[in-house]
Amino acid sequence: MVIALLILLIGLSPSIASWLVLRRADARAQARLQLALDSLASRGLPSLEHHPDRQYVEGLGYVMGDISCRFNARSPYVRCAVNPTGPCQDCRAYESTLLE
Repeated sequence: MVIALLILLIGLSPSIASWLVLRRADARAQARLQLALDSLASRGLPSLEHHPDRQYVEGLGYVMGDISCRFNARSPYVRCAVNPTGPCQDCRAYESTLLE
């Protein structure tokens, strides 16, 4: 009877050890994820919502800059290829796409 219990214990020990290691690794991963989330929350990343040059265009979504310019990138991050950081006012490369 003792030998049967010893064989059973030896047979189950790798499974139990593996379960303990996985449980510890999962706890560490959860702690690191929580630390990353807390760090992101405290960092206060800038939001694109408050950018004054950003506007919503139906069919395109949010875009930056003057949408009537031929060189506008139609992107929420870049204004155009000629003057990507802006501003659009008094840009020498402005070409209107609107028919006048």
